[in-house]
Amino acid sequence: MDYKLELVIIPVSDMDRAKEFYVSNAGFRLDVDHRAGEDFRVIQVTPPGSACSITLMRNPEAAGSVSGLHLVVSDIDAAHADLTGRGVEVSDPFHFGPEGQTPGHHPERESYGTFMSFSDPDGNTFLVQEVRPDAASS
Repeated sequence: MDYKLELVIIPVSDMDRAKEFYVSNAGFRLDVDHRAGEDFRVIQVTPPGSACSITLMRNPEAAGSVSGLHLVVSDIDAAHADLTGRGVEVSDPFHFGPEGQTPGHHPERESYGTFMSFSDPDGNTFLVQEVRPDAASS
């Protein structure tokens, strides 16, 4: 039995601002932007290469409450360059060592060991985690 996560809801305060960020800045694909009346709108976006999409939901009270969603990349430096080149404020790479979060790549550049983070305009946060191609098939 497979259990595939295919959709995550992200609460935002401004649908147009969020759509602009996710599509133009973060480079996600726009799947749906549907309105049904004045108070109902669905915006669904998908990160490049992902099987899981994100639906933006207007909910000002909960906007910014999502944290720690992981986006996995094979090259964190290329992802950093891509996102910063699109205007996203991204942290420098970091890893976790004996003292906790530590600046820089994992010393052995181990898969699952190097991260960076960014937030959308409402403060919903994502971790970008490097998984080297050789480890992804293990």
